[in-house]
Amino acid sequence: MKLDILAIGAHPDDVELGCGGTIAKEVASGRKVGILDLTRGELGTRGTAATRDKEAEDAAKILGLCVRDNVAFADGFFANDKEHQLEIIKMIRKYQPEIVLCNAIDDRHIDHGKGSQLVSDSCFLSGLIKIKTEVDGEIQLPWRPKTVYHYIQWKDLKPDIVVDITGFMDKKMASVFAYKTQFYNSESNEPETPISSKNFSDSIEYRARNTGRIAGVEYAEGYTVERHPVVDSLFDLK
Repeated sequence: MKLDILAIGAHPDDVELGCGGTIAKEVASGRKVGILDLTRGELGTRGTAATRDKEAEDAAKILGLCVRDNVAFADGFFANDKEHQLEIIKMIRKYQPEIVLCNAIDDRHIDHGKGSQLVSDSCFLSGLIKIKTEVDGEIQLPWRPKTVYHYIQWKDLKPDIVVDITGFMDKKMASVFAYKTQFYNSESNEPETPISSKNFSDSIEYRARNTGRIAGVEYAEGYTVERHPVVDSLFDLK
């Protein structure tokens, strides 16, 4: 299945938090979108790998994804090396996305920056004809996405571009809160984490509002880029 967009996150819920509104908007416009999780989030303080599998499935349904895959790398311990790059290359060649969205280039959690560089490097390597991969006995063709954009996570990085997600904030929030074990729940007896507080849950909306305010819209999600975006005319910019 060829995708228009493949969003990749180190953990289940990274994508929903970072670019759930963008995904919901693109799906509504008819784009084919999928998510690839690098780990099952098994080192997370709250919940289990099994509960996060189910939560990821529920979030995928909310967003209307075409596909959601998980390469099940070791949470916290995966590396940007040949072994892991080849697994990502297989997925890029399998889905042939035009655009890849991936983790923040720098963040509080070490897996985010590490995953960001792993995916970026793999996107480049995936286009090299002399790197041979196969899936289910079939040799894959080289494929390099046209663009790689990095969503913004814990740290308040300055975006290079923003996407207006006005009208899709409710769906983004629903996809985030599909992860019932991870975020604020007044009845939960599990240990507190940086993302389980009400303050963090509230911050998801006020960050989108603030990013939108600066851009002149109601809600927006920001991205950093690896190369300058190009437009045919200044009038294509909002």
